[in-house]
Amino acid sequence: MTRPLAIAMAEGVGAAIVPIDDPGSPTDFSPIWIDWPEVAGTIGRIERDDSPRWVWWPESTPRALVAVDVRPARSWDLGAVHRLLVGGWRNSPAAIWANCHGLDGASAPEPAGAPDLFSAAAEPVDEDDPIHASGHLSPEWLAGGWHVTPGRITRHAQLAAECFLRQQELVRAVGDAATVTATVYSESAAESLCAELEHDGLPIDLAVAEALIAGFIGPRPADAAHAHALAVERDERVLRHIPVDQRLDLRNPANVKAMLRRVGIEVSDTRAWRLEELRGDHPFVDDLLTWRKAERISTTFGYAWLDANVGGDGRLRGRWSGSDGAAGRMTATVGLHNMPADLRPAIVAEPGHVFVRADLGQIEPRILAAVSGDVALAAATQDSDMYAPVAARLGVDRDIAKVAVLGAMYGQTTGRGAEALRGLETNFPVAMAYLADAARSAEGGNDLRTRGGRLVRMGASSIDASDAEGRSRAAARGRYGRNAMVQGAAAEFFKTWAAVVRARLPPVDDRARIVLCLHDELVVHAPIEAGDAVARGLDDWLQEAAHRWLGAAAGPRVRFVADISVIARWSDAK
Repeated sequence: MTRPLAIAMAEGVGAAIVPIDDPGSPTDFSPIWIDWPEVAGTIGRIERDDSPRWVWWPESTPRALVAVDVRPARSWDLGAVHRLLVGGWRNSPAAIWANCHGLDGASAPEPAGAPDLFSAAAEPVDEDDPIHASGHLSPEWLAGGWHVTPGRITRHAQLAAECFLRQQELVRAVGDAATVTATVYSESAAESLCAELEHDGLPIDLAVAEALIAGFIGPRPADAAHAHALAVERDERVLRHIPVDQRLDLRNPANVKAMLRRVGIEVSDTRAWRLEELRGDHPFVDDLLTWRKAERISTTFGYAWLDANVGGDGRLRGRWSGSDGAAGRMTATVGLHNMPADLRPAIVAEPGHVFVRADLGQIEPRILAAVSGDVALAAATQDSDMYAPVAARLGVDRDIAKVAVLGAMYGQTTGRGAEALRGLETNFPVAMAYLADAARSAEGGNDLRTRGGRLVRMGASSIDASDAEGRSRAAARGRYGRNAMVQGAAAEFFKTWAAVVRARLPPVDDRARIVLCLHDELVVHAPIEAGDAVARGLDDWLQEAAHRWLGAAAGPRVRFVADISVIARWSDAK
């Protein structure tokens, strides 16, 4: 059995390790203290020799470990488990402690401020006691009081051990303990991966990036006045189509609608997909769409973006999180999750390396087959293109079948796939009933739980469905609920796969590492000589992840597939 060890680290001071052996006395464990100079060596040796399951407070510890080049294989991230249990995005130690001890998070005390002439003196704070009189963790302790001395750091690790024991009980109470515990492990591994993604960064060729940006917004401006002049010039390329006395703000959708009306185009909104269909109607539309792309590059992905986020080692870095707080997808800052395709040619593997990219295929309908247990839909997943057998069963074109399946998961009941949707209900009744049940429950304001145990909050307030507005809100809640059950399970499956890949990557001289997780896509940066082996491994590890995620539960076999390629730059992926 893997031994759990609670750990707390403070840079420059040291680390405390608390063995978790006796559930009856979590504060009486014999701790191990490590002075800072020995932290990396000692923790690394424990990891190599014992491979324990490390228990830690969220964010700070995995980042501190990767900073000293220790990357634990097994962990129990208290923040990841908290998000799984209670839903939402909050995962602070204060929230974790409150939930573990049945406290109302809203009653947590605020940090004591300095008294002034008009307020009574603040109550004295015992900085060695982490527990406030209210039972919550002391805000002064959480604000930094814990990482000052070895004794306090050790106490912080003991508090983590206490929460670990309580979270184990809460996990067992959620549902199938084995399934939820497996999700805990993969969610915790994802948090470790987030720390590593931040530390390692994504390789980017600055020269290529600057050239691409220049193609949209011009050369790097010399100063603010030059930048303003370039922006005015870009605006003018669009506004030239409008009479001088009728020019409006291109950044205001209402103004853009008015300008379109001036050139004889009437639209209900100015969304890009709608304007794309009108490119040939007037040169204004084409120039407007070109301007929008340049404007996005200028404001979000321009020269300032490079300067702020690319290090001296040529790596692009952002902040990563293992859960978006809704269905549980991994997220990242600085545009790592929504970088324009036009900039992808700048994401280039370093000399002597390649990218091995893998993108899960048709993941949502395959997940639906798995979580619903629909035998007929599971049979369709055995095909590399599962929409083809679905279409054959429905007697419609493949594209119509795809629209219908996606529409069922998103609650779309009109349009191209409406008639085929009725065929889905006849041919795949178990899957459709699964979605309908989730929708009905969500419409009633009931929280949902994904297959892996994540709570999806629907809001406690009831909706009066007696009027059109109330029915519309209830329907929207139902659509969100049915989709969250699929998206949430897909996110859990993806993180299981990422955790397996992280553990299985070959330890070559310059270790192959995951450098990007984008929705359903993994990108591994690997030495050239390891590229083909990693590519073969990604599919093997996908099947291993499927076996782990599905577990021993009875049900139809579902096949998962991925498009895998070895490429030099991200844009080479098809």
